[in-house]
Amino acid sequence: MKQLQEIEKTGNAAVRKLRINKLKKGHPFMINSKDLPTYQCYLEYPNGEIVLVSIKKSARDFTIIRHLSQSEENSIRLRFNLSR
Repeated sequence: MKQLQEIEKTGNAAVRKLRINKLKKGHPFMINSKDLPTYQCYLEYPNGEIVLVSIKKSARDFTIIRHLSQSEENSIRLRFNLSR
């Protein structure tokens, strides 16, 4: 069990590092959530904006469903432990 926790910790750290690197390069970062329907996710942009999107079948295109409010963005960051 301890080994599994270490693997999870390492994986989470790698994803957080990837997020920071993508945002620094000006690219959006995809935030997946089990709470969303299939083919939906959040995209976080370098300016801090988070939008709810639908992923098209090509898996390379997104359709914006809606822009999240500031309080919704803060809630997402808290839920996923994302720093700004």
